[in-house]
Amino acid sequence: MRILTRMQKPCAIFALSLLLLVAPLNGQAEASSIDSAAITSTATSLKGIKYVYGGTSKAGFDCSGYVQYVFKQHGVNLSRSSSGQYATGTKVANSDLVVGDLVFFNTTGKGVSHVGIYIGDGKFAHASTSRGVRVDKLNDPAYWGKRYVGAKRITGVVDVASK
Repeated sequence: MRILTRMQKPCAIFALSLLLLVAPLNGQAEASSIDSAAITSTATSLKGIKYVYGGTSKAGFDCSGYVQYVFKQHGVNLSRSSSGQYATGTKVANSDLVVGDLVFFNTTGKGVSHVGIYIGDGKFAHASTSRGVRVDKLNDPAYWGKRYVGAKRITGVVDVASK
């Protein structure tokens, strides 16, 4: 009987360890899949809200506060700064952009300093210092096209239109 007890303990520890490792992943695919069209809908519904430096609410947004707010409405927590958001996700080529990808710009000459949400058709939604939340052309040769740095895809955001 004593031998059986010695073998049961390591087996029980292994089984519990495996359970603790796998349990958080159970159902994650459904929970973490966010329709990119829903992200776009939320992003564009905020058009016209004024720009407020450091703003993170409907009272006023800065660019990263706006992106953070939109994604938080869909259960995705992002970093507070544009550079922090740029450090998140998977790099995406400009030619492979899908709705819901984050697009980044250098507007200060010092690396990533602005972020928006790609909404399709070559356009992105963002919080502009001069006009608040708005939609602009990503490749606008007069301004945004010259300052484009790159894009990131956030894990869990699914482009349902391409399925």
